[in-house]
Amino acid sequence: MSVVAASAPGKVLVTGGYLILEKPNTGLVLSTNVRFYAIVKPINEEVKPESWAWQWTDIKLTSPQLSRESMYKLSLKQSTLQCVSASDSRNPFVEHAIQYAVAAAHLATNKGKEALQKLFLQGLDITILGSNDFYSYRNQIESLGLPLTPDSLGTLAPFASITFNAAESNGANCKPEVAKTGLGSSAAMTTAVVAALLHYLGVVDLSDPCKEGKFGCSDLDVIHMIAQTSHCLAQRKVGSGFDVSCAVYGSQRYVRFSPEVLSFAQVAVTGLPLHEVIGRILKGKWDHERTEFSLPPLMNLFLGEPGSGGSSTPSMVGAVKKWQMSDPEKARETWQKLSDANLELETKLNVLSKLAKDHWDVYLGVIKSCSVLTYEKWVLHATEPINEAIIKELLGAREAMLRIRILMRQMGDAASVPIEPESQTQLLDSTMNAEGVLLAGVPGAGGFDAIFAITLGDSGSKLTQAWSSQNVLALLVREDPHGVCLESGDPRTAGITSGVSSIHLE
Repeated sequence: MSVVAASAPGKVLVTGGYLILEKPNTGLVLSTNVRFYAIVKPINEEVKPESWAWQWTDIKLTSPQLSRESMYKLSLKQSTLQCVSASDSRNPFVEHAIQYAVAAAHLATNKGKEALQKLFLQGLDITILGSNDFYSYRNQIESLGLPLTPDSLGTLAPFASITFNAAESNGANCKPEVAKTGLGSSAAMTTAVVAALLHYLGVVDLSDPCKEGKFGCSDLDVIHMIAQTSHCLAQRKVGSGFDVSCAVYGSQRYVRFSPEVLSFAQVAVTGLPLHEVIGRILKGKWDHERTEFSLPPLMNLFLGEPGSGGSSTPSMVGAVKKWQMSDPEKARETWQKLSDANLELETKLNVLSKLAKDHWDVYLGVIKSCSVLTYEKWVLHATEPINEAIIKELLGAREAMLRIRILMRQMGDAASVPIEPESQTQLLDSTMNAEGVLLAGVPGAGGFDAIFAITLGDSGSKLTQAWSSQNVLALLVREDPHGVCLESGDPRTAGITSGVSSIHLE
């Protein structure tokens, strides 16, 4: 096994923003065709005989899009990493993924195993690549004099170099950040690295990951537990985990795990050997709930980047939590209403999926008719009982989304954070009033990241034109229900840009 490449998708949280942080609230999260890739191969093909007195292994980490390369020494006894050279800032998500994947390999394999020893002695060469849609390329497109359209995005080379946001104009000495679109790049990257390393080191088999593996559960579950741990420890808090769960398993309805399953790891990480921490995590009570979910047929996910530079999710979440503590009664009331509206939207979408299955020809006709009309004219096609039922559910889904948006705005006002800023409100209103648009909203925590829209039939091209005229760049993102997968090779040479030619995991 000379090269292993794995990938994991980015996400769009359609419902459940903020609420998903607390059990038993649900969130609907869609995985996408936008993927992070991790490629693992040996640094040295040959191992010198004298190197069998092994204590350390070399690790080379390369991120071509950021023009970064770092070298590490990994202690094989403690699974600790020591950075010996870095061209720029460190990547805590990848560093934790490496440490925990290696600790799992020790746990899964008898320590004397020669095959594992050899892999470590050869060193680990890890390359990470993110699909273009994780990042903002508006500046490049505008500097080339190209229109703000998906076609212009499509002219960029796959895995193009990433530009940074300009530093603060007040002269503050802070590092410029990468301009992102809010698709969960850190979760997808962490998951891809964990999966690629675990497969490379023989801990899991990504070609058949749903079967029971070495730890008495499916290999997918092992990837999930280690990726969640790595991601939480890298960001120094136990989040809801929906983004990692989506990166592993694909589109789903999600209820978070109890934070206690990882809280001991945060403390133990300074004392216990990492393979012991991993052992306890793999035996822990992971009580998250995950049910299959995807959009009804003939509905399409679109994302539009308004060019506002994105938002900081942690600071927005912090402000909402502060408001919850300062006005618990009002917060509870708002959250209950929001939970009800989220459930209503989920129910309507599920009913539409069932109507599509039971009355396909009628459903097809209704969606086709509504795709060229604005929502107030949809009722004109409610000529038969089944048509009427389908249109009733479409309009009901739209109403539920409008309620969600109102409540999210109210929560933002109360917490003094721009969950749906006024500029986004105007854009979303015009989007929802366009022909063939069912829903539009701010995904996840909201703010100035990309907005999402769900369109009917072939109405998407009209929407992208309308967005372009409003200075909004429609991204190439689409829903793809698949989670983590084994790739057929390095995506730069295999011509893979969005998870095509992959072994997908159903």
